[in-house]
Amino acid sequence: MKYTYLLINVLTVFFPVVLSFDKRVHFYKSWKFIWPGMAITGLFFLFWDVLFTIKGVWSFNPHYIIGLTFFRLPLEEVLFFLTVPFACIFIHACLSYYIKWQVDNRLTRIISNLMIILSILVLVFYYNHLYTAVTFGVLVVLTVLLQYVFNPGWLNRYYMTYIVALIPFYIVNGILTSVPVVMYNNSQNLGRRVGTIPVEDHFYLMALLLMNIGFFEYFKNKRRESVT
Repeated sequence: MKYTYLLINVLTVFFPVVLSFDKRVHFYKSWKFIWPGMAITGLFFLFWDVLFTIKGVWSFNPHYIIGLTFFRLPLEEVLFFLTVPFACIFIHACLSYYIKWQVDNRLTRIISNLMIILSILVLVFYYNHLYTAVTFGVLVVLTVLLQYVFNPGWLNRYYMTYIVALIPFYIVNGILTSVPVVMYNNSQNLGRRVGTIPVEDHFYLMALLLMNIGFFEYFKNKRRESVT
């Protein structure tokens, strides 16, 4: 069905939008802090996406997209960088409101260090796989900057958000890769999958969330500082 990918996008964002008006979280009031960071992050990842499409890292099944493209990307793929970050930031906001416990600073540092070491090792041994190299390269830079340069207070909660976000991730990405809507060239990745999902996608999500949540928290805190 040509509307498959479009429908996945709509369903991804439907419940976060509807539940944004919950009387306790009031997530809709934070929407204005999402758009600037989503635009910056989206442009970065879309450039990456266009490059990967041109290089044949992945392609899109014409049977499941409506056929409208921008710089060789289907409209649905462009929307992906709006719907998925929006849904994940919604998860982040809900966890921040409902769950007061957060990962200890020492554990956060340990997790970050493990991500840095893993990323460096993967880069050393698999630098010749484009998707793998770029994904882990971006991730190691972001993790080092956030853990050791900016050291924001929200990083503790980010790892919680990531774990919870894996639930919808497996549903959405599971559909995209099993139908398949998105087809991967295994010569450009590790060739290892969790079900039908390439291992790299897990770390791609991690980098995508780091940037989106980082900008969201930055613009939100900047607004608070200007008010006070």
